Amino acid sequence: MEINCVVIELKKGSLSRVKEWAEFINHRREEALNTLKNEGVTVESFFLAKIEDKDYLVSFMRAKSMKHAHEAVKHSISEIDAYHQQFKKDTWLKGILGETLVDLSRISDEESYA
Repeated sequence: MEINCVVIELKKGSLSRVKEWAEFINHRREEALNTLKNEGVTVESFFLAKIEDKDYLVSFMRAKSMKHAHEAVKHSISEIDAYHQQFKKDTWLKGILGETLVDLSRISDEESYA
Protein backbone atom coordinates (compact mmCIF):
# COMPACT_ATOMS: atom_id res chain seq x y z
CA MET A 1 0.00 0.00 0.00
CA GLU A 2 1.06 3.54 -0.72
CA ILE A 3 -0.15 6.66 1.03
CA ASN A 4 0.05 10.36 0.47
CA CYS A 5 -1.05 13.53 2.14
CA VAL A 6 -1.28 16.77 0.20
CA VAL A 7 -1.93 20.27 1.49
CA ILE A 8 -3.74 22.15 -1.28
CA GLU A 9 -3.94 25.93 -1.28
CA LEU A 10 -7.32 27.03 -2.61
CA LYS A 11 -7.98 29.97 -4.89
CA LYS A 12 -9.32 33.02 -3.08
CA GLY A 13 -13.11 33.12 -3.07
CA SER A 14 -13.57 29.43 -3.91
CA LEU A 15 -14.94 28.28 -0.55
CA SER A 16 -18.56 28.09 -1.74
CA ARG A 17 -17.44 25.94 -4.70
CA VAL A 18 -15.53 23.68 -2.29
CA LYS A 19 -18.66 23.20 -0.16
CA GLU A 20 -20.69 22.47 -3.32
CA TRP A 21 -18.11 19.85 -4.40
CA ALA A 22 -18.16 18.17 -0.98
CA GLU A 23 -21.96 18.03 -1.02
CA PHE A 24 -21.90 16.57 -4.55
CA ILE A 25 -19.39 13.84 -3.62
CA ASN A 26 -21.16 12.98 -0.37
CA HIS A 27 -24.54 12.84 -2.13
CA ARG A 28 -23.11 10.45 -4.76
CA ARG A 29 -21.16 8.40 -2.24
CA GLU A 30 -21.75 4.97 -3.85
CA GLU A 31 -20.59 6.20 -7.25
CA ALA A 32 -17.53 7.79 -5.65
CA LEU A 33 -16.71 4.57 -3.83
CA ASN A 34 -16.98 2.62 -7.10
CA THR A 35 -14.51 4.95 -8.80
CA LEU A 36 -12.11 4.50 -5.87
CA LYS A 37 -12.40 0.74 -6.26
CA ASN A 38 -11.50 1.03 -9.96
CA GLU A 39 -8.48 3.13 -8.98
CA GLY A 40 -7.28 0.69 -6.30
CA VAL A 41 -7.86 3.33 -3.60
CA THR A 42 -8.99 2.18 -0.15
CA VAL A 43 -9.14 5.57 1.60
CA GLU A 44 -9.56 9.10 0.29
CA SER A 45 -10.34 11.86 2.76
CA PHE A 46 -10.40 15.64 2.48
CA PHE A 47 -10.28 18.17 5.31
CA LEU A 48 -10.81 21.91 5.14
CA ALA A 49 -8.39 24.16 7.02
CA LYS A 50 -7.91 27.91 7.31
CA ILE A 51 -4.38 29.14 7.98
CA GLU A 52 -3.56 32.85 8.15
CA ASP A 53 -6.72 33.84 6.23
CA LYS A 54 -6.08 31.32 3.42
CA ASP A 55 -8.23 28.25 2.78
CA TYR A 56 -6.66 24.83 2.24
CA LEU A 57 -7.78 21.30 1.58
CA VAL A 58 -5.79 18.54 3.20
CA SER A 59 -6.05 15.31 1.25
CA PHE A 60 -5.17 11.86 2.57
CA MET A 61 -5.15 8.88 0.23
CA ARG A 62 -4.23 5.21 0.60
CA ALA A 63 -3.94 3.12 -2.56
CA LYS A 64 -2.42 -0.08 -3.82
CA SER A 65 -0.45 2.06 -6.30
CA MET A 66 -0.57 5.85 -6.62
CA LYS A 67 0.61 5.55 -10.22
CA HIS A 68 -2.25 3.18 -11.05
CA ALA A 69 -4.76 5.42 -9.27
CA HIS A 70 -3.66 8.51 -11.22
CA GLU A 71 -3.67 6.63 -14.53
CA ALA A 72 -7.16 5.27 -13.86
CA VAL A 73 -8.46 8.79 -13.24
CA LYS A 74 -6.84 10.07 -16.44
CA HIS A 75 -8.65 7.45 -18.51
CA SER A 76 -11.92 7.45 -16.58
CA ILE A 77 -15.20 8.20 -18.33
CA SER A 78 -17.04 8.51 -15.01
CA GLU A 79 -19.11 11.67 -14.54
CA ILE A 80 -17.97 11.99 -10.94
CA ASP A 81 -14.29 11.84 -11.97
CA ALA A 82 -14.88 14.53 -14.63
CA TYR A 83 -16.64 16.68 -12.02
CA HIS A 84 -13.74 16.25 -9.59
CA GLN A 85 -11.13 17.11 -12.23
CA GLN A 86 -13.02 20.28 -13.17
CA PHE A 87 -13.33 21.15 -9.46
CA LYS A 88 -9.55 20.92 -9.12
CA LYS A 89 -9.02 23.27 -12.09
CA ASP A 90 -11.57 25.72 -10.68
CA THR A 91 -10.34 25.87 -7.10
CA TRP A 92 -6.80 24.54 -6.55
CA LEU A 93 -3.80 26.87 -6.59
CA LYS A 94 -1.01 24.52 -5.62
CA GLY A 95 -0.38 21.38 -3.62
CA ILE A 96 2.42 20.45 -1.29
CA LEU A 97 3.09 16.74 -0.75
CA GLY A 98 3.62 15.86 2.88
CA GLU A 99 6.29 13.49 4.18
CA THR A 100 4.98 10.38 5.89
CA LEU A 101 6.27 10.15 9.44
CA VAL A 102 3.85 7.67 11.03
CA ASP A 103 1.31 5.45 9.30
CA LEU A 104 -0.72 3.09 11.46
CA SER A 105 -3.52 0.91 10.18
CA ARG A 106 -5.61 -1.74 11.90
CA ILE A 107 -6.69 -3.26 8.61
CA SER A 108 -4.68 -6.48 8.49
CA ASP A 109 -5.06 -7.26 4.81
CA GLU A 110 -5.86 -3.96 3.16
CA GLU A 111 -5.28 -5.26 -0.35
CA SER A 112 -8.38 -7.43 -0.04
CA TYR A 113 -10.39 -4.20 0.22
CA ALA A 114 -8.96 -2.69 -2.98
